[in-house]
Amino acid sequence: MIRDAEAAAGAMGLQLYMQNASTSHEIDAAFVAFAREQSDALFVGPDVFFNNRRVQLANLAARYGIPAGFAVRDYAEAGGLMSYGTDVADMYRQVGVYTGRILKGAKPAELPVVQSVKIELVINLQTARMLGLDVPATMLARADEVIE
Repeated sequence: MIRDAEAAAGAMGLQLYMQNASTSHEIDAAFVAFAREQSDALFVGPDVFFNNRRVQLANLAARYGIPAGFAVRDYAEAGGLMSYGTDVADMYRQVGVYTGRILKGAKPAELPVVQSVKIELVINLQTARMLGLDVPATMLARADEVIE
């Protein structure tokens, strides 16, 4: 994912500033660094550690006034600006379908590999207003969910 982000940033003429964090304290320190670097936006990739700290991440992004995008809807529901990524509920549904097929006698090795194709965009309009951002109507129209 990092290589893809670096390639996309380079193609758009943007500078990418990355921080790693594996503790709550390191998350706090990363936001201090983002503020010092005057970061225009933040993207947090999918990670169980970060998901368990989604409220902390959303609160810090709001405190420092950094628009933050995430890969899972839970972050937008916790107060993050937006999420764009795999529909986790659909992914779990696919797991249930696979499990059902196996229980009915299908051999796991013979089942096709299925990649999630349902991607969702969730925008937290309350957070956008708090950050002083105007979300274009075209983007709101494309969103799968807008949190008022």
